[in-house]
Amino acid sequence: MIKRLKSYDFTLLFAPIALVAFGTVMVYSASMVYGPVRYDVSSSHYLFKQLQWGFIGIILMVLASIFPYRHFKKMSKLIVLIMVISLVGLFFFGTSVNNAQSWYNLGFMNFQPAELAKLGLIIYLSSVYAKKQDYIENFAKAVLPPLIVTGFLLALIVLQPDIGTAAVIGMIASLLIMSSGIKWKHILVLVSVTGLVLILAATQMVTDERVERFTGAYEPFSAPDADGYHLIQSYVAIGTGGILGEGLGQGVQKLGYLPEPHTDFIMAVIAEELGFLGVIITIGLLSLIVLRGLYVSWKCKDPFGALLALGISSMFAIQSVINLGAMSGLLPITGVPLPLVSYGGSSLLIMMLALGVLNNVARNVKVKESEKQQTYEPLRQPVHRADKQGVRSWQN
Repeated sequence: MIKRLKSYDFTLLFAPIALVAFGTVMVYSASMVYGPVRYDVSSSHYLFKQLQWGFIGIILMVLASIFPYRHFKKMSKLIVLIMVISLVGLFFFGTSVNNAQSWYNLGFMNFQPAELAKLGLIIYLSSVYAKKQDYIENFAKAVLPPLIVTGFLLALIVLQPDIGTAAVIGMIASLLIMSSGIKWKHILVLVSVTGLVLILAATQMVTDERVERFTGAYEPFSAPDADGYHLIQSYVAIGTGGILGEGLGQGVQKLGYLPEPHTDFIMAVIAEELGFLGVIITIGLLSLIVLRGLYVSWKCKDPFGALLALGISSMFAIQSVINLGAMSGLLPITGVPLPLVSYGGSSLLIMMLALGVLNNVARNVKVKESEKQQTYEPLRQPVHRADKQGVRSWQN
């Protein structure tokens, strides 16, 4: 039992729990007035929901850290099938939220299968490229088939439409593909083709709403009461907080000014109430998880485990950057939540599950390193005192 506990990566265990606990407090602070006014629910509605998902998420994380990650390699095709069925089913049984048919209404929660697709695609790409290492330089045989599957899944998500999640998944897939060992000339070809596809897609999918998002991000003060309103309110929250903030629960921008303060703009609430110090602590914990995951990927000698750790770490990093970029005006607002901090059952459960898988890879790395040290440890022979008779015999 003690040996098993020692094998855990406690950074990847306690940092997520700390973030979930902190996020739950901030969700309550952000929603205690917004919830009753906007959705006619009790002031503690989102608090109890987040506590529920946080508790279930911790259980999932612990169970996933025990379940051997190599078993996911055998399940990769089944995982892809589940992803396709769940995404296709949205067009027939999905619920529309914020003009996107991206959710299943399960009664006790709204479930977003695109969140599951993030982790599922990481497992699939890590598995398939790990298996193809012997002929990874063969583009048609090793690289192209997974690309077709990835493109199909991305198309299903874009058609919902959910551009923000599709962007996150696309960037994660790109990092995994480039890290799989393929030739540089193949990477250049893929980058060129991807750029061309994105340009063509952008010209076909340009709408007034999407143009307004860019205008609101980069020229917010040109339309302060329209496109730029959300970002300007975020700026006010950030500027008001200063170094130490206005105090927990004392923020003003969450009282009907900030849109969705408990989800997309929760970092603005943190900045106003806990100041620069609160922002640094939040970003620090997120960075700690990402950097630890990258370290695990670097130390792992198993190609599947290394790619899996890289994919999960990049998922956290990319999603955090997009959320923080939208809050600060560096990127357009896309509705991507802040990992482990923003309110939301689907995102929180999948993120905690992913962290459990990452911890299992880390445990495997730690066990392998321990075994290696024991193998190369020099044998120590016991030293015995010579008896007096023996010493005399040697002297003679």
